[in-house]
Amino acid sequence: MSSNSAEISHEQGYVSALYRRLDEMREQSARRLATLLRQAGGTPQAKTERDSGVALYTDQVAQYGAVEAGLCFGRLDFDEGEGEGAAADGDGPGDNPRYIGRIGIFDEAHDHRSLLVDWRAPAARPFYLATAASPDGVTRRRHIRTRRRSVVALDDEVLDLEAARESVHEGLTGEAALLSALSASRTGRMRDIVETIQAEQDRIIRAPLDGVLVVQGGPGTGKTAVALHRAAYLLYTHRRELSTRAVLIVGPNQTFLRYISQVLPSLAETGVLLGTLGDLFPGVIARRSEPAEVAEIKGRPVMADVLAAAVRDRQRLPDEPLPITLETAAQGETLYLQPATVRAARERARRSDKPHNLARALFDTEIVHSLATQLAEKIGTDPYADDPLGGDDAPGEEILFDEGDLAEIRRELRKEPEVLGTLDWLWPILTPQQLVAGLFASDKRLDAASSLLTESERAALRRDPRGGFTPADVPLLDEAAELLGEDEASKAALAERLRQARIAYAEGALEIARGSVSIDAEDEVENEILSATDIIGASELAERYEDGDRLTAAQRAAADRTWAFGHVIVDEAQELSPMAWRLLMRRCPSRSMTAVGDVAQTGDLAGTSSWDGIFAPYVADRWRLSELKVNYRTPAEIMAVAADVLARIDPSLEPPRSVRQTGVEPWVRPLDAAQLPKVVLDEAAEVGDGRVGVIVPAGRIAELGPPIADAVPEVVLGAQPDLEKRVAVLTVRQAKGLEFDAVVVVDPDAIVAESPRGQNDLYVALTRATQRLGILTAA
Repeated sequence: MSSNSAEISHEQGYVSALYRRLDEMREQSARRLATLLRQAGGTPQAKTERDSGVALYTDQVAQYGAVEAGLCFGRLDFDEGEGEGAAADGDGPGDNPRYIGRIGIFDEAHDHRSLLVDWRAPAARPFYLATAASPDGVTRRRHIRTRRRSVVALDDEVLDLEAARESVHEGLTGEAALLSALSASRTGRMRDIVETIQAEQDRIIRAPLDGVLVVQGGPGTGKTAVALHRAAYLLYTHRRELSTRAVLIVGPNQTFLRYISQVLPSLAETGVLLGTLGDLFPGVIARRSEPAEVAEIKGRPVMADVLAAAVRDRQRLPDEPLPITLETAAQGETLYLQPATVRAARERARRSDKPHNLARALFDTEIVHSLATQLAEKIGTDPYADDPLGGDDAPGEEILFDEGDLAEIRRELRKEPEVLGTLDWLWPILTPQQLVAGLFASDKRLDAASSLLTESERAALRRDPRGGFTPADVPLLDEAAELLGEDEASKAALAERLRQARIAYAEGALEIARGSVSIDAEDEVENEILSATDIIGASELAERYEDGDRLTAAQRAAADRTWAFGHVIVDEAQELSPMAWRLLMRRCPSRSMTAVGDVAQTGDLAGTSSWDGIFAPYVADRWRLSELKVNYRTPAEIMAVAADVLARIDPSLEPPRSVRQTGVEPWVRPLDAAQLPKVVLDEAAEVGDGRVGVIVPAGRIAELGPPIADAVPEVVLGAQPDLEKRVAVLTVRQAKGLEFDAVVVVDPDAIVAESPRGQNDLYVALTRATQRLGILTAA
């Protein structure tokens, strides 16, 4: 680390100039945004251009604000001539020296000269890859550490062979900056690693967009950080494609999403959709809890067949003729719908291979045609019947109907309440929510649809429909939506209702406008000044103020179940069930995906122990595996304890290599529930401003959590913990993907006993700490 005041002063001057330029860019964008927001009216094209401009400048203002912290973090010095001739787009070699930061900044007054190179540009790559053995023309790499807008320290690496021989950790770049970041106290929010990306991480971040990339890495290898930086990199290099199709990032729970929520904005990217599995069906927020064993059943591939059978079960076939009494077409007449007629109509609709709701029209046509024929026959042979089309016949006179007459009869039958009710009973229009909730609410429906499940498994699925949906239900809802299809008539009717509502609102607005003009004013200005009501009607006003396409691609994707994402990133990918992967593959038909995880940490019963088992059904062997083998988070002392658990999970697995030691050995003590709050207080005192995670068995959190919350300041526990509190009491499931300065694992034997994958859960719990680990055991 350099504390040379002259060097710091020099860098401060350059960094200050960059911030001045950033302020100019932000002010310019804010000014243009304000100008556009003041504009109104114009042609449809002008309106579209205005909306595009508003979106562009809104994003720019947000981006320039998000990169305020740590705007410039690096500098590269090159051999003489190596860095001359900077390319304006940041893709060339750049000036000597070359400054690296969160976004690209250019000097428009001097031929668009590069002032700051975006970390994602090819010109920035030597900052992450250059080593003494392969310097790529770099003579010195400097890490510039700032606090707000002030330069506080410099870390220099001189890249020559002698420096390489003296390196403590061969293969690490920016070692001083890296170790400083790893030793810093946690804040309850994940920080980006843009300043300290290592070579093995950089290769994954910059891997091609196409195809499925699997990133396997043990605890602390930076899988999540790599995935987030990869999202930012792909959005930078494939802006046109991904800005319209969006990137989806799927995390294990809401706590995790809050934990990582600041990373992408700090990397100048805001157009990404973050969600959990429970968020991926628009209109449903799946937060209901259920036993792990039930979620595992729902995650099996066989559930696709169960749902298909559930749909078929709702296509009813009566055991005996159904009487249908008419009210209007032939008042008081009773027709009988034969089971054979229904069977024939059902088979024809099924043979169409259309989804259930879309095949309903074919079913209706067959049934109504049969009823119309039956009614025509009854009318034509009834000596006392009145002609439903208006004529009276002589007794015994046979009526001959042409096709137009039959068509009129069919139209009349489609208005009959009892006909409509019968059609709805035989072939109901269903929503996915109705199908899934109805299936699990009925023993009869479960028995009819779930012959591939055992009796005990069907009993486990049975539940009260009240209480909402669970995350494991979401793939089933998505599967149901595919089987049912969207009823276009209902969709059109909803759109028409919304249009009429807008017209009614517009009429009210115009009425207010008319009423706001006094009678005297009307007398004075009659025939001289046009009012709003003179030049526009309610319909035109409603159309003018209809919501335009102002949403971002990510916002539109969140509301559209059929949206095809440009790229999907899945964190803790080993936890997803086969049914969840079916959903994600539908969301990404291009199969452009990044899956990050560790099969040794699989805790969900529906999860996997084999990446090939996940992807082979979709892409065969056309998926790529990259491994992260260096543990940046977990000190060697803690990893030694976790390695014993890993060996019990699978002796063939190797733990990731830790890059540092803290000199603090993990401690083990007998569990005394009464002393637990004091233990937590002591750990909180040891880490100062850092964070403490208390990981307890799920079955004991209600017992152990409240006493800690009563005795320790700033404690959080519950379903959605706030990690900005100093102490968090969590289950292993809640702790997935998180990290703390100190961790206290309570009753590890109970954690293991709670699940068939308890050893995996214990491995997760032991590897959440960056500094200190304590274990309280009842054994």
